[in-house]
Amino acid sequence: MKGLLVINKPEGYTSRDVVNIVSHVLHEKRVGHTGTLDPLATGVLVICIGKYTKLVDLLTSLNKEYIAEIKLGIETDTLDITGNILKKEKVHVEKLDLLKVFSKFIGEYQMEVPKYSAIKVNGKKLYEYARNEEKVELPVKTVHIYELELLSFYQDIVSFRCLVEKGTYIRSLIRDMMKKLNIIGTMHHLVRTKQGNFKVEDAYSLEEIENNQFQLLSISDVLNISKYELNELEYKKVCNGNRVYLNFEKFMVLLMYHGEEIAIYQKDQELYKPYVMLI
Repeated sequence: MKGLLVINKPEGYTSRDVVNIVSHVLHEKRVGHTGTLDPLATGVLVICIGKYTKLVDLLTSLNKEYIAEIKLGIETDTLDITGNILKKEKVHVEKLDLLKVFSKFIGEYQMEVPKYSAIKVNGKKLYEYARNEEKVELPVKTVHIYELELLSFYQDIVSFRCLVEKGTYIRSLIRDMMKKLNIIGTMHHLVRTKQGNFKVEDAYSLEEIENNQFQLLSISDVLNISKYELNELEYKKVCNGNRVYLNFEKFMVLLMYHGEEIAIYQKDQELYKPYVMLI
């Protein structure tokens, strides 16, 4: 078995919960997701099944689009509305100030990882340090914000859309933007609307999954990747994981043999080398 499922994760479920449900429905142990969504968040969660679990890293690397809401005047330990309240205060901010700050965050910047996250430091997850009230230096990572758009601003709720690279914490982005404005605010709501070409409007609900009302996708259905039909000699070489010469120009190619997906190869000088084997 191999395939992809795009699921609209509901609020209150962990990404692992969704993986377990899919595994149970399909009676398949090899199931993985391609980018954690916090329980508070909803939206696109791409699930890899069977041999497609080899594609997890590739699909995780796709850019992600979110729509988020900020609750102004509140600060929590988790950087979202589910956390313990650390501070509450009245804030005043103008729409123009928000727009100016949004424009400053487009591009690369250094983001401090939230302490309530699964990132490991010295072999221990950060949220374990936080729960035990142990001090630890939070890692800083370079992230890229491609697009940042103010959608609405009414009373104490700010809504915005962003397109970001993998590994970007929207909670942390909100914290950092609030710091620039010298006010406090926390993430109130989050929807992942897109991951690569996967869109939330095309996603299945968990109810549809549990009622077997779904169809598995193939990688060629969703990735903008060219196909190449192998001849018998090329097929044997690929099955052994060898580099091959292909009369082809694309950097990355999906290799097929008699209509079956065999591997994804990428160009390496004059030859193509394995990127992901699908057999």
